[in-house]
Amino acid sequence: MSLMRPLLNRWLRMTERPHLERGISVPRLRASFERKARLFFFAPRGTRQRRDALDAVPVLWVNEDLPGPLILYFHGGAYVMGSADTHRAMIAWLSRAARSPACLVDYRLAPDHPFPAALEDALTAYRAVMAHPGGVVLGGDSAGGGLALTLLGEIRRQELRQPLGTFALSPLTDMTFSGDSVTRNAESDVVLPVSRTHETALLYVPQDVDRRDPQVSPLWAEFTGAGPVWLSAGDTEVLLDDTRRMAVRLRDQGVTVHEDIARDLPHVWPIFHNILPEARITLRRIGRWINSLSPTAGDS
Repeated sequence: MSLMRPLLNRWLRMTERPHLERGISVPRLRASFERKARLFFFAPRGTRQRRDALDAVPVLWVNEDLPGPLILYFHGGAYVMGSADTHRAMIAWLSRAARSPACLVDYRLAPDHPFPAALEDALTAYRAVMAHPGGVVLGGDSAGGGLALTLLGEIRRQELRQPLGTFALSPLTDMTFSGDSVTRNAESDVVLPVSRTHETALLYVPQDVDRRDPQVSPLWAEFTGAGPVWLSAGDTEVLLDDTRRMAVRLRDQGVTVHEDIARDLPHVWPIFHNILPEARITLRRIGRWINSLSPTAGDS
């Protein structure tokens, strides 16, 4: 482990976690996330970007002229914050590592647009690009990782063309928060405060919707026939069991799973690529994994 890891964890525990625990308004959370992304996250020199829309869903293209599979990415932010801008630097590094174009989806956010708006936008975006000549790889982090997996299950349910593979960084796969790590790692997680999980979830999932619905929590979706899946989480995260149980469910359905459980790394650590060596290593590993996916792994 690098010398930067404990320093980053200490800084997150002293700054980011208290910030999220305070329960400030959604507009302020969004503005804070956007501001921090501009200050701390930088794309590689020479990154090419273009704003566009896929059937009215806003997207940001990154390095779209590269020849590899298309990375269709869904940002994290508890379904209430985050954007293509907050995650474009991380995905630009991944795009370079994989030598692949990327498309970051600005899906609609709660509470202005609760469930199923995010999934509807994800499906719309996927339908628009699913015939990409090099194939499509779905990706996401945190809530966006859960959305990518939910989309994968919905692609199977609707019998659409399968993506080559899917990767999810510290994904939120269980909106009931029933994993043991939610309580076991409540103190060790340096980013996510357990005290706000159910409150935030209510902003996205209306009370009359079953949180075990596969369109809400991909932990209960069907994935038989899906291409390979890469899952990662830190062993001190409250969402650790969201990854571990997701891996078990996928394997039980015959899906090939790469499960990366890292020691003492924070929630969605690859986003800290500018300062954390482990983040850059993980992005390079995912890039190699994307390169290893064969067009025969899915139907793309």
